Amino acid sequence: MRLAAVNRNDPTLLHEQVAIEIRRAIAEGEAKPGEHIPQAKDLAAVLGVNTNTVLRALRALRDEGLLEVGRGRAIRVAGTPERTEVLKMMRDLIQLGHRNGYRREDLVALLESMRG
Repeated sequence: MRLAAVNRNDPTLLHEQVAIEIRRAIAEGEAKPGEHIPQAKDLAAVLGVNTNTVLRALRALRDEGLLEVGRGRAIRVAGTPERTEVLKMMRDLIQLGHRNGYRREDLVALLESMRG
């Protein structure tokens, strides 16, 4: 996986730059679903940042559904940017539903009724 060092002159936060680089690598097929990516300390060395910065980026990518963090230090590509977009839209829809009084069961029933 080819990653570029972060740009400390860029106003983008360092952990966001790290996440962007990993997203790019996944989008370009350098890291495919099911493949393991390097450990946080190794990524930090390549990118020129602190390990905690990489861990923050990895948590964000995990929350997006792009990565799975297994036992120990195993980090695996779980999805694609397209899957991440679907998950983001689903989270937004769930939040909208909850704000409008829909429970989980209501949302599931609505989704099931839309199968075509």
